[in-house]
Amino acid sequence: MRFFRRMLLLALVVALAACQRVEPIKLDLKGTDLTGTEVGGDFTLTDHTGKPRALSSFRGKVVALFFGYTHCPDVCPTTLLEYANIYKKLGADGGKLQVVFVSVDPERDTQQVLAGYVPHFNPTFVGLTGSVAQVASVMKAYKVVAQKVPAAGGDYSVDHSAGSYLLDAEGRVRVYEPYGSPAADVVHDIQQLLR
Repeated sequence: MRFFRRMLLLALVVALAACQRVEPIKLDLKGTDLTGTEVGGDFTLTDHTGKPRALSSFRGKVVALFFGYTHCPDVCPTTLLEYANIYKKLGADGGKLQVVFVSVDPERDTQQVLAGYVPHFNPTFVGLTGSVAQVASVMKAYKVVAQKVPAAGGDYSVDHSAGSYLLDAEGRVRVYEPYGSPAADVVHDIQQLLR
């Protein structure tokens, strides 16, 4: 009887330990699988309505996280247009996707500027900004680089990382989608995360 109790206790301990750590499901991805990497983490910045917004507030949805700036002549508007198209292609599942645009140019991209830019692509998209230090901290966590490039008349552009991240409904970074990835591939990966 004592042996049976010990085995039962051992089985219970093993079962509880297994419940503590749930490994993400292996996915068939078109983008780069980042499951288990040290990229990312929660953060709080100011959204385009002027409210503090934590990335974790989007739990329960797949998040497409993109870093850019509103004065960007090509990459940023193209990417946001692509995500607007992807949102439509998802049909009824579009509501399970949250696109989040983080400005790499917080000096110019105030809350008001983002409010006139990001919702233009889709009213559900969220733009985030903050102080230079806050944005730099988020960029570091997500391995994003950006550098001002002086232009004529004292203006500047910003060279920056151009891909986007897909986070699963638990808020874990799962996929890196390079700039220019076919929309069908991104839709495929989002559907994988929605399984």
